[in-house]
Amino acid sequence: MKEKIKVQQNEAKQIEETHLQGFASLCGTLAIGLFVLTFVFQNFVIPSPSMASTLLVGDHVMVERVTLAPSDSLASFMPHRDLQRDEPIVFYKPVVDANSEYTILVKRVIGVPGDRIHIRHGIVYRNGVAQHEPYAAQPTYANYDPYRDDFPSIPAANRPDVTAQWSLDLPNHIQGEDLVVPPGNYFVMGDNRTNSIDGRFWGLVPRGNLIGRPLFVYWSFKTPEDQMYKTDMSERASFTLHQIVHIFDETRWSRTLHKVE
Repeated sequence: MKEKIKVQQNEAKQIEETHLQGFASLCGTLAIGLFVLTFVFQNFVIPSPSMASTLLVGDHVMVERVTLAPSDSLASFMPHRDLQRDEPIVFYKPVVDANSEYTILVKRVIGVPGDRIHIRHGIVYRNGVAQHEPYAAQPTYANYDPYRDDFPSIPAANRPDVTAQWSLDLPNHIQGEDLVVPPGNYFVMGDNRTNSIDGRFWGLVPRGNLIGRPLFVYWSFKTPEDQMYKTDMSERASFTLHQIVHIFDETRWSRTLHKVE
């Protein structure tokens, strides 16, 4: 009888240990998931057509945050590298908006520190070499803008779409006909060049403003281009309901897992 009771006690102990082990495993999994979502990856929704056709309004992208983070911000075993020319990046806009908040943007890196950049008739010249950019929209005779498409060639001071600070800073970075990217900064532009408010209008992106690299589109939903301007709660709730109702027929299935390049 004593042996039977001892066996039952051992079985109960094993069951208890199994439950504790399961709970510990669950906690470990949640902790790892939280770490990954907080420090390694971040989701980002494309709000404007400035990067079309590389990225469309309504694309939900996964952003990798580790490799471009400052080398001393995480453990030394995490990989780090410098930003490369022509890659898309997600970053905090260097100019604070009217509501005193930093806007998160995605653009393409055109110039890294030391690069000499100028644009002529929509063609980017980097260090004197015309760049082949099949993803970039070019101006036409009908929509040509001398400030935007021949940058930097005319003063920015009288442009209402250029920030006041950049209109003052821009001349300090011009040598000859080129914008020279200073240390610790990057010059970025949208792929939809004729419909992108980018570095030409608000300036350079400091290294500390970088968030990460967009890797791929994990979901894309047909979204009006003016949706980002609808800030009323009822309008946002209405669009969320619209997404739920039309998730199957208005999802751009062909863009699922589309690699961002």
